[in-house]
Amino acid sequence: MNKIEALEKEQLRTDIPDFGPGDTLKVYVKVVEGTRERVQLFEGMCISRSGGGLREMFTVRRIASGVGVERTFPVHSPRLDKITVVHRGIVRRAKLYYLRRLTGKAARIRERR
Repeated sequence: MNKIEALEKEQLRTDIPDFGPGDTLKVYVKVVEGTRERVQLFEGMCISRSGGGLREMFTVRRIASGVGVERTFPVHSPRLDKITVVHRGIVRRAKLYYLRRLTGKAARIRERR
């Protein structure tokens, strides 16, 4: 193992739950406003997960005031306070970009029980 791999390995987070596309997540993000820091909740459906290792990213989509909002987060970022899985969805795709053009009940995903 070279030095770069060793450095990346010590920066990987171990408190990340197992989740994938179709799962509804609560992502608690540390937000800095001036001199203060607070934790902000972003709840929505994971529509993609890409990359690997320290560079792994995931995208969460939610509907806010009738408008779709997507945020992409690095999985191992120190800005993430915690991630919790609310529902697990049954999907057959790795990327759920088709949800962008669906609205209302058509955009629902079946829940894994």
